[in-house]
Amino acid sequence: MEVPRVEHSISSPTSPCEDMIKNLSLEAIQLCDREGNKSQDSGIAEMEELPVPQHIKISNITCDSFKICWDMDARVKERITHYFIDLNKKENKNSNKFKHKDVPTKLVAKAVPLPMTVRGHWFLSPRTEYTVAVQTASKQSDGDYAVSEWSEIIEFCTADYSAVHLTQLLEKAEAIAGRMLRFSSFYRNQHKEYFDHVREAQGNKMLPYMKDNSGSHGSPISGKLHGVLFSCNTEFNTGKPPQDSPYGRHRFEVLAEELFHPKTNLYFGDFYCMYTAYHFVILVIAPEGSEGDDFCKQRLPALDLTDNRFLTCTEGEDGRLAFHHAQDVILEIIFTEPVDLAQGQLAEISGHQLMGTSTINAKKDPSCKTCNISVGR
Repeated sequence: MEVPRVEHSISSPTSPCEDMIKNLSLEAIQLCDREGNKSQDSGIAEMEELPVPQHIKISNITCDSFKICWDMDARVKERITHYFIDLNKKENKNSNKFKHKDVPTKLVAKAVPLPMTVRGHWFLSPRTEYTVAVQTASKQSDGDYAVSEWSEIIEFCTADYSAVHLTQLLEKAEAIAGRMLRFSSFYRNQHKEYFDHVREAQGNKMLPYMKDNSGSHGSPISGKLHGVLFSCNTEFNTGKPPQDSPYGRHRFEVLAEELFHPKTNLYFGDFYCMYTAYHFVILVIAPEGSEGDDFCKQRLPALDLTDNRFLTCTEGEDGRLAFHHAQDVILEIIFTEPVDLAQGQLAEISGHQLMGTSTINAKKDPSCKTCNISVGR
């Protein structure tokens, strides 16, 4: 059940988001900061007999909503007209930096049957830890409130983007992907020391590693999916990989059919930008039946290898495979299995290392209308 809108006659300080609030299922007002277990607002009176919410339970958590319920004395339920919910982001060094800090998180809702749904992408962000406490309240004839003491504080964490949200991102990425260009190889740039380590300590194999936190904050692959990152974009005028790279001057290049063929599956992973005009699309290539394939099947939209807007593999009349990539987005390809250096060639590129264009742990621009959807960033 959605939380009904609170009456506009409630007396509260003016919120900077008043216009935004009118169309939301749950209305928010700024209350005074609470100290200890008491409310200090002059328009709120204490009434000890109102029940304090007990045994708070959080369920049905998504990236921008959750359900909340609690136990309380049934004998006085009919006196309760409203619930006050104090929702705050749990501060830590890895907290989501893009939560809208000017939006109040003291929420007021009419008393409805529990559990109650709290929903709002402008104050809830994906994959973020929050604390929540609750008061019960009774609206008085003079417009003030009698309230209970605050409940215990409960912690919870919002979820990743769902398949529905990822499909919305996919559709936005498709809209700007542009025409398809032919290519023949995937490549991976790194420093010389990286490839020395691969040869000496990893049996000549580039091993999958956990994806970093670059891209959308709600992406279900960040910090969870293991793979080896490749590129495939080519220069328009040469049809070959660019000679510059932000990741290092040593390049491993492998024929596209070694990694991408009819026995692999392709998934859409993310769409983002870094305060720039160009956009990145993350795709995942996973051999059929592999651990990475099982992971992606449960979380990511699958793409048709022969017919999609980003990366295709088609078979010609002669039986040879042909490969194409989107021109207007930068593709980041995650291959979920180890890759042996013997499968390709290693060489030093002639261009520069463009440090400023690295996407390692890069944060998505939350204000970009091209690559954001209407949920937490």
